[in-house]
Amino acid sequence: MSSRQGPVLGVFDSGFGGLTVLRALLPRIGGAHYLYLGDTARLPYGAKSQATIARYAVESARFLGDRGAEYLVIACNTATALALDEIKAAVKIPVVGVIEPVVRAAQERHPASEVLVLATAATVQSHSYARLSESVGLRATEKACPLLVPLVEEGWIDHPVTQDVLKIYLTEALGKGEPKAVLLGCTHYPLIEAQITAMLRKLGSTAEVIDSAEATAAEVERVVSAREAVRQGEATFECFATDSVEKFRRLGSLFLGRQIEDVQHLDLGG
Repeated sequence: MSSRQGPVLGVFDSGFGGLTVLRALLPRIGGAHYLYLGDTARLPYGAKSQATIARYAVESARFLGDRGAEYLVIACNTATALALDEIKAAVKIPVVGVIEPVVRAAQERHPASEVLVLATAATVQSHSYARLSESVGLRATEKACPLLVPLVEEGWIDHPVTQDVLKIYLTEALGKGEPKAVLLGCTHYPLIEAQITAMLRKLGSTAEVIDSAEATAAEVERVVSAREAVRQGEATFECFATDSVEKFRRLGSLFLGRQIEDVQHLDLGG
């Protein structure tokens, strides 16, 4: 640990989707070391109460802080939407969630415009995107897309079924307005960003798709750069999972875009 030149960043999600955020972070901060925690034994968070989600999220945040994380990235839309305040109160390090960065990116690129948020049912029900969008002058339509997560985890990125599902969801959403931007409000969705863009074009929409993982990584880079000098060196990472490490290695490699060789099992309790 003492030989490391860069900052230590903790990243957590209820499962695998947050690895798209880690994927976007790895090239950005020279010499950084990342601690990724997937709370796979207790997913999906969206099916739990707000109090339970906050408890789980705080336990994950504290674990990463105890392991030496100097910054915390909440790579989970549900935890960001429902437990951000509790997480910030529980740890004494800078915290970045996945919602505000992508909304801010949309506001900067398409001010005072209409946007479409694609997300899970739990995130949509929280209306976190709609409230934040309204506060910065955007008009948001939120569309729950519950079938996309299992399709992505099945690896059906270019499958005809995924195309059909996207067509149905986007047709329904575009029937409610003409967005200038489409916000990917789930960390699984960056894996099908190209397919979403292609389907929007087929349906006659010119909306820009804004990747929440990239927007979050850019914000984390800004936060770190404001506090530390720019460093050189390749980033490194280690992974922890609260359920099967074999499944995490297999499925996680799809999300990270590289092989995950080692995963440590972690028991955070019930």
